[in-house]
Amino acid sequence: MFARLALCSRLPSRIRHSNVYPISIRGFSQNKFSLPRSHGKSFAHRSELKQGRRIVVKLGSAVVTRGDECGLALGRLASIVEQVAVLQNQGREMMIVTSGAVAFGKQRLRHEILLSQSVRQALHSGQNQLKEMSVPVLEARACAAAGQSGLMALYEAMFTQYSICTAQILVTNLDFHDEQKRRNLNSTLHELLRMNIVPIINTNDAVVPPPVPSSDLQGVNVISIKDNDSLAARLAVEMKADLLIALSDVQGLYDSPPGTDDAKLIDIFYPGDQQSITYGTKSRVGIGGMEAKVKAALWALQGGTSVVIANGTDPKVTGHVITDIVEGKKVGTFFSEVKPAGPTVEQQTEMARHAGRTLASLLPEQRGEIICYLADLLTEKKDEILNANKADMELASASGLFSQALISRLSLSTAKLNSLAIGLRQLAVASKDSVGRVLRRTRVANNLELEQITVPIGVLLVIFESRPDCLPQVSALAIASGNALLLKGGKEASNTNRILHQLTQEALSIHGVADAIQLVSTREEVEDLCRLDKMIDLIIPRGSSQLVRDIQRAAKGIPVLGHSEGVCHVYIDNNASIDKAIDVVRDSKCDYPAACNAMETLLIHRDLLRTPVFDQIIDMLRTENVKIHAGPRFASYLTFSPSEVKSLRTEYGDLECCIEVVDGMQEAVDHIHKYGSAHTDVIVTENEETAEQFLQQVDSACVFWNSSSRFADGYRFGLGAEVGISTARIHARGPVGLDGLLTTKWVLRGEGHTVADFSEQGTMKYLHENIPVPHGSFN
Repeated sequence: MFARLALCSRLPSRIRHSNVYPISIRGFSQNKFSLPRSHGKSFAHRSELKQGRRIVVKLGSAVVTRGDECGLALGRLASIVEQVAVLQNQGREMMIVTSGAVAFGKQRLRHEILLSQSVRQALHSGQNQLKEMSVPVLEARACAAAGQSGLMALYEAMFTQYSICTAQILVTNLDFHDEQKRRNLNSTLHELLRMNIVPIINTNDAVVPPPVPSSDLQGVNVISIKDNDSLAARLAVEMKADLLIALSDVQGLYDSPPGTDDAKLIDIFYPGDQQSITYGTKSRVGIGGMEAKVKAALWALQGGTSVVIANGTDPKVTGHVITDIVEGKKVGTFFSEVKPAGPTVEQQTEMARHAGRTLASLLPEQRGEIICYLADLLTEKKDEILNANKADMELASASGLFSQALISRLSLSTAKLNSLAIGLRQLAVASKDSVGRVLRRTRVANNLELEQITVPIGVLLVIFESRPDCLPQVSALAIASGNALLLKGGKEASNTNRILHQLTQEALSIHGVADAIQLVSTREEVEDLCRLDKMIDLIIPRGSSQLVRDIQRAAKGIPVLGHSEGVCHVYIDNNASIDKAIDVVRDSKCDYPAACNAMETLLIHRDLLRTPVFDQIIDMLRTENVKIHAGPRFASYLTFSPSEVKSLRTEYGDLECCIEVVDGMQEAVDHIHKYGSAHTDVIVTENEETAEQFLQQVDSACVFWNSSSRFADGYRFGLGAEVGISTARIHARGPVGLDGLLTTKWVLRGEGHTVADFSEQGTMKYLHENIPVPHGSFN
């Protein structure tokens, strides 16, 4: 027999009680993978990994063993088993290639040796010496023989918790050279998979040839654990697996040894790229090393199996690394035979950063010229832009996947392009007073002057949905502020975004900085972009509140400028003008109900109930087809009321709103602070004192008096354009224009000054005199 096969005695109940045992059990399961994928070619993109049906998970020695190389890392194994079980229960066919028998056996044998020593010797040695008692170097094959049964029993116990049966298969390299044994192996594995059993495969380390001595760590007696990389690759190809996940103790494949200066994680590795890699030392255990992993991965890739090498030891990701890979997330190094025509998103970010620094060093007038040229192109090339937009509109409508509101936001027109051009020209003028502006000058001491000046933030990532007019607006703001820019638009506007980006780069080319603004057109997921924390300095979402919330959750290490919700209020005071109230409420709710600055809750003073003012407001809302929800207090006043609101924090984004009753201005302020989102809130009143108190007390980004909430917009504020609206309380707040994309740095000019000069024994004293900054002063 090609291997020692120990099939678990407990089979799932649906197998045990079946009267027709040989039929395919998987045919009865509820899963997403009822049809097998035709094998023969590996996946070209990460996003396709979701289609993977048969998956091999290879657990390296460093993943399975503890840091002391004696015993198993039980926590890591438990999380790995849980993920494999989740995927198995989805209907996928999972196989595990595992190390760990030697480490487990080593732990058991060392324990037995210590116990076998005489009690007299232990007592004579003393407690401290007992701890340092030497244990003989244990032979690896003996350790494997002692540890294999325990390792398998552990896997069986863990998988039993998820009602999954496992089977053990031990092989050696010799078993692959005999054709009959190979057929037996293939047949056994297929039968196990057919019965919904997870095969757990390991090299038979009890009989394999001994490894090369001291091949792992120089000068340290370490048991070398036989490498399973080639075994996993062979099995994956033999079984026509869709995906091989090789877990190790590093994040993936780096272009130089991890931990060295400038070492970069390789997102996608292609055959032929081996020459660009410098391999480092091997891991603390195991004899394979990264070079062996790459060779095995390329061999599997050539055989039609996709491969991902990732970290299985990082506690931050261990619990979801396998499922993340299968979901297509950017984890580890993905091996692909299809090399994209354009640069990767990492390369695009590097290009943008490099060109962005040149952009920031241009004179303000030069950046203004770029923006003006872009404004000219928007009108000169309007036919090309509108043709591309028409194609996007037709595709979006034909797909049936998009709402009418989204398709409306997708639409461009000659009027919109003209308005865009006007806004950009306004911004070009404002850009002359941006980067390098001196905010403060201080004479710290004689001949020692300090300046605080405005500088770009760095690399911006702007993610936007539907609205292609966002692209030239945000691009112009980035140009004016000297920031590099990475743009990620929705696929529904891909044709329009492409032509607008081409025009933007054409404008940038007049001063040689075309690469400063990049359009991400690869299959990058938003969550993957949010992980580029070492390359991107600020993320700005432009779209639905759900998009903003998703990005805020995904961006673990990058600041996000945006608002999670737009729960805007309009408060009608008892001294309000009826005409103003009706106009403000109508415009706030009905002008563009999907906008983040649209009214969602109408607060009405209690004294206005059952008055002509209240009746006219209700009639207007009904005429405009606005669905009304009653707040708890408002509902209590009515015998028959509209449906009571489920939550006073609801952002409807449609022709719907909540009406609630308050006793006065102060209660309205308290309601807004409790249920609002600090976006935009409005008071309608003729009482100036009441209005001023409202404006001062409400802690929102925008607070208005007798004005529609829809004015909360960068263009309407005269900023030329905006990248979004921020409800944060640090950095930019409200509509974010040019100033919101700038930060500051401090410049000190001296003549050999040292801090020691200003000590008690020094010869100099601090002055800290403010020096006037002339208007328009630039560094």
